[in-house]
Amino acid sequence: MTANVPNRPRPLTMTEAAIPIVALVLLIGLSYFLFGDAGAKGPNQVALVLAAMIGLVIGRRAGYTLDELREAAIASVGTGISAIFILFAVGALTGAWAMSGTLTAMVYYGLQVLSPNYFYMTTALICGIVAFSIGSSWTVAATIGIGLVGIAVNMDLSPAVTAGAVISGSYFGDKSSPLSDTANLAAAVGGADLYQHLREVLWTSVPAFGVTLLILLFMGSPGDFDATEKLDGIRHTFGVSPWHFLPLLVVIVLAARRLPPFTTIMMGALAGALLAIVASPERVIAFAADPDLPMPLALLKGAWLALASGYTSTTGIAAIDLLASRGGMERMLDTIWLIIVALGFGGVVEKAGVLERLVAPVLAAVKSNGGLVAATVGSTVATNAVTADQYIAIVLPGRMFKDAFRQRGLAPVVLSRSLGDSATVTSALIPWNSCGAFMAATLGVTTAAYAPYTFFNFLSPLISVALAFLGIRMLKAPPSDSSARS
Repeated sequence: MTANVPNRPRPLTMTEAAIPIVALVLLIGLSYFLFGDAGAKGPNQVALVLAAMIGLVIGRRAGYTLDELREAAIASVGTGISAIFILFAVGALTGAWAMSGTLTAMVYYGLQVLSPNYFYMTTALICGIVAFSIGSSWTVAATIGIGLVGIAVNMDLSPAVTAGAVISGSYFGDKSSPLSDTANLAAAVGGADLYQHLREVLWTSVPAFGVTLLILLFMGSPGDFDATEKLDGIRHTFGVSPWHFLPLLVVIVLAARRLPPFTTIMMGALAGALLAIVASPERVIAFAADPDLPMPLALLKGAWLALASGYTSTTGIAAIDLLASRGGMERMLDTIWLIIVALGFGGVVEKAGVLERLVAPVLAAVKSNGGLVAATVGSTVATNAVTADQYIAIVLPGRMFKDAFRQRGLAPVVLSRSLGDSATVTSALIPWNSCGAFMAATLGVTTAAYAPYTFFNFLSPLISVALAFLGIRMLKAPPSDSSARS
């Protein structure tokens, strides 16, 4: 039965390794050409499935069994289960907060406090501070980020630039925080102490974020902004008050206590639904649209429906209805489908050895420490694109380049910093990566639209490479490490 399968799979040729990647690039490019932004609603997923099938053929030719490749795909999809549940929780939170008035309250008070002159810069700064405090870029984007995008729309500012500012700030805080799971993972993979890793990361993060804030400051819109009409509309239709921030407070407190993101966000969603029932029962009953139900069941149905399918505002004021009609677990399904097939593709090509084969000649050609860091950064970006998962983009290149850093006598923290500077931040720039798909679905702006404005996410890896070629902070391993190697 297995006579045609070699006992041990053989390494791929360079041509074989390139075929699935080239196929993916061509298919995704064709999808965007034919369908534009609508490609994320199905055509891109088909492209990833077809590319995965090509990867299966390549892996089978190399000697892997279909069972091995299938199990690799399943295992890879399994790594994204937590992201999928977080997406469901974000959908529920957005629907509940739209119905409760939490989102409109964020916009209402934001319009009074924030100015178009420095709005983009302030957005990045707020998100950076909160993300550093709680260690989660996703939680910040799913809560404060949604409100800030809503404020931008009501100020007639660019939602794409705002989303870029939200992501820049969120990833600065996430990358630099001791509470961040990716920071802890990068330090562990590189074999560095966490706090030494964070100190070294500041050498790249602070300049990158400083430049980002300056760019965003100059992108503000000078001039007076009269929000009186919009404020009156929100106040009369939603009756906002500081009490509407209770669900946001729940999220911040739970995140600070290090509860898992899914639990934190879902508790925030339930808090929003409860607030809607207590503060605006008539709105919840109207949304349930079932006059035959007793009041308690109508309240339950309305809140349940907002969590599942999102809330639809019917105030008759177009700007407010656009702001308050959103959310629901159901609306996350296109993004979840994209993540599943992308991770399946990543699992197949990783098992087949595609990345190792493509990276091997690059590693062999490295002649300097700067070149080694550049190769590491480039590999993490490529891994983010191929495997669609930021965690794999930390672990896999870290494993592949660890010996090269050790042989050059570089301290483990140099590797961990290179991974943190590139894997985490570039994940949000790839539409089919779990992070890129999450940010697009959460903020309501396509990855292609916001990516040009995520200045921090571009600058961080570039500064990392520049410092390496300049020989700055290229720390040497202590003598004890050298003796251990021998």
